[in-house]
Amino acid sequence: MEIAVLALGCFWGPEIKFDKLEGVTKTEVGYCGGNSDTTTYEKVCSGNTNHAEVVKLEFDPKKISYENILQYFFEIHDPTTLNAQGPDIGSQYRSEIFYLNEYQMKIAENIIEENNKKLSGKVVTKLSKIKNYCRAEDYHQKYLEK
Repeated sequence: MEIAVLALGCFWGPEIKFDKLEGVTKTEVGYCGGNSDTTTYEKVCSGNTNHAEVVKLEFDPKKISYENILQYFFEIHDPTTLNAQGPDIGSQYRSEIFYLNEYQMKIAENIIEENNKKLSGKVVTKLSKIKNYCRAEDYHQKYLEK
């Protein structure tokens, strides 16, 4: 199994979409790219943590490639809006690919470049090494129980 970590707006909708992909074996929502390896929803929404809302995918590379996951990533969100997706506005809703290794970085660079050509140079998707990933489900479960 391999891992992909992707930021593309509010994580709930994309998590559902990725979960339906053939070859994706597990999804998890969280935060990544911030200043700390722990955070809360309130802190992320303040805009001061530098975290993005992300979907972490576990996938079987024999059934779906990292390249195909990234192509789908570009299909299901708008990679041309800076720090926003639809009505969600803030740096936590940015478009960003967090790579885990050199292989993922190279593939992501190519996919970003391809999409940037298709979209007349308007792609704002960032590419960053994974940093300070933390799971969000525990917090949201407490929120839902209130």
